[in-house]
Amino acid sequence: MNRKSRYMTLRGSAYSFLISRRAVLITVLLLIALLAAVVLCTGIGSVFIPPAEVIRAILGTGTDASETIVRSLRLPRIVIGVLIGAALAVSGAILQGVVRNPLASPDTIGVTGGATLGAVSFFFFLTERVSIAWLPVAAIAGAFLAMVLVYGLSWKNGVTPLRLVLIGIGFSAAMSSLSHMMMLTGPVVVANKALTFMTGSIYGVSWEKDVLILLPYVVVLLPLVLLYSRHINIQELGEEIALSVGSAVQRQRLLLLLFSVALAGAAGAFGGAITFIGLMAPHMARKLVGPSFGALLPVSALLGALILLGADLVGRTAFSPLDIPAGVFTAAIGAPFFVYLLYRSRNR
Repeated sequence: MNRKSRYMTLRGSAYSFLISRRAVLITVLLLIALLAAVVLCTGIGSVFIPPAEVIRAILGTGTDASETIVRSLRLPRIVIGVLIGAALAVSGAILQGVVRNPLASPDTIGVTGGATLGAVSFFFFLTERVSIAWLPVAAIAGAFLAMVLVYGLSWKNGVTPLRLVLIGIGFSAAMSSLSHMMMLTGPVVVANKALTFMTGSIYGVSWEKDVLILLPYVVVLLPLVLLYSRHINIQELGEEIALSVGSAVQRQRLLLLLFSVALAGAAGAFGGAITFIGLMAPHMARKLVGPSFGALLPVSALLGALILLGADLVGRTAFSPLDIPAGVFTAAIGAPFFVYLLYRSRNR
């Protein structure tokens, strides 16, 4: 197959994109798979609802019982699972491109730990004083502070992949210890809320208090990141090459890191410590569509959403009536994958 047949061009007066047909096909297939997963996951539970009835309930033409179960109880959980999974996956893809480290993800370099500490601090100090709408701001602030500290402590004439990850793991442990200290010394109600949060659960979410607050962050940040995808491609080539093609390396790097931290922080504010999605999804996407971030980012987002929906479905159905946090299953899958990547990177 020649180059012309493998790519298509979108061209306007001010833009021109060369798009891989394979990447478009895979993106469309994953989007269809995600929509099917949303319908199936919404229908599966203590009361099974057939897919056709789920669709009717979503459209407002189902029975009263199915509309109540689907639109009020299950759909908020499914939608926020999609948003959190996509945000974590794209955040991890940005970090891997900018830091040029295949082991980088929000949880392995301490960003998720910082976001968790920021959110637990919000529960501990501010939950009765300010609106819950400020929770993402607290989590993003914690994530950003963690990123600055880990990156600064890792710097020694540059940042090596192994040093960054080891310091990130140590920093995550320190953040976890501080979060547990707050839980042990705080009121029981706050401690229970923080414990559920730290295990990485999307149980009990609602449209008003969760989905509609997280939605603007994801809807704004994901398209922005996609617009900056060519800058991630340049960053991944290395600083010298990026400078040689006229890129404002430091400014673009800072902006991309802010996007990554904001996505991880916002996702962490509502999903808690859901780990390894930001590590696994970009690697899986790279296998499917290659290293170009124009295709890698949307495919990572779709894969991240599918992974979290699958983990949450297993958590709430396999051990019913117990509702096991989705973070338990993402960690169970992601930890061996991380060890494998760490082994591959041992000589870098």
